[in-house]
Amino acid sequence: MNQIDVTLPVAVLGAGPVGLAAAAHLRERGMTPLLLEAGAAVGANLDSYRHVQLFSPWQYNVDKAARRLLEGAGWTMPDPQALPTAGALRDAYLAPLAALSCIAGALRLQHRATAITRAGTDKVKTRGREDAPFLIRADTPDGPREFAARAVIDATGTWSQPNPLGASGIPALGEAALAARIAYGMPDVLGSGRARYAGRRVLVAGAGHSAAGTLLALAQLAAEHPGTQLVWATRGSRLARVFGGGDADGLPARGRLGQRLQTLRDTGQLEMRQDFPIVRLVESEGRITMIDVAGRRIEGIDEIVCATGARPDLSLTRELRTRHDPWLESTDALAPLIDPNEHSCGTVRPHGHRELAHPETDYYAVGAKSYGRAPNFLLATGYEQVRSVVAALAGDIASADDVQLELPETGVCNTRPAYQQQSTACCTVKAADATCC
Repeated sequence: MNQIDVTLPVAVLGAGPVGLAAAAHLRERGMTPLLLEAGAAVGANLDSYRHVQLFSPWQYNVDKAARRLLEGAGWTMPDPQALPTAGALRDAYLAPLAALSCIAGALRLQHRATAITRAGTDKVKTRGREDAPFLIRADTPDGPREFAARAVIDATGTWSQPNPLGASGIPALGEAALAARIAYGMPDVLGSGRARYAGRRVLVAGAGHSAAGTLLALAQLAAEHPGTQLVWATRGSRLARVFGGGDADGLPARGRLGQRLQTLRDTGQLEMRQDFPIVRLVESEGRITMIDVAGRRIEGIDEIVCATGARPDLSLTRELRTRHDPWLESTDALAPLIDPNEHSCGTVRPHGHRELAHPETDYYAVGAKSYGRAPNFLLATGYEQVRSVVAALAGDIASADDVQLELPETGVCNTRPAYQQQSTACCTVKAADATCC
């Protein structure tokens, strides 16, 4: 056990669903959180795709400790079977949670953590290291500030670090110069982005469910604006995951999403370009040409949506003793459980503080960041992660080790635009199953 001053707060970086859940668990355990959020409001990443409807109903979207705090203050749970949008999750759950006095007093908005270290020592020094408090430097409206903490729970996520278009893991040549023509993630095609995409030739890159949802939104836009053209480019040719199992899919909403996408392809409503790893973008006469590793071209593109996933920002912890899996950038212990080459996220085994620990004592990355570059993180997984981590920080190792995580074997994390009106739950099995987010 280290000798750090236990009256210091536990720093929680990021006030999204998992970060706020961590703060709730800390309060229940009698510890003081220090919640640093880069955005101007909690759930800032959710707000950027607030039009997207989750596959999971409310009953799976709310952390248990957070719910206890909220209901103690008179909050009423939304209809457990209803499907929220990302915006509703933020407005009806995260915002009220952040407004509770026990959370609001610990919350610092517009405080972007830029570095984590140990006070008075660098990465090389060993003697006395565990007795030095953590030091978190953050950019704030009043300039750079530093905060001391007894432990760090890093829930900064990955959404704000999207993967590039380039097939080699780095931006394609010309990608930076054409940034104004590229949207990363899931733009609001039928809302705020309508004028940008209507009547244009739009290319969507990616083979996951974010790409699928955007393509379906663009198809609806094309029905309303016939000049809109859809091009779908994927690096590979294996599309079974995004097309899903149809009626046999363990997640019916995912199955229907895949069926609708496959219908778009089969009926010629979109131009399909498989095995097209993008390496270069060239602009000519106002249009963009995409070039792949073999020199093949897709011409006449007006706008691009890059839905190729995201990655963690590891620069925050350069002065900490972290150990990451060499290809996933998760912890070594977690990597074999989530490697997308071997598993869907439905097959991830229960994991908690031990799998999330680094050589740097009392530093934990949780939530989507804990998965590194592995896709398909489940929100309920993050809630169980922080419950275990906070129990470990409180010294309750028995509870920390008692990780309860039951996920369906087909439990792939999915989202869909709100315009899709099927009222289907995330999972068709036990209530203990995970939330897709």
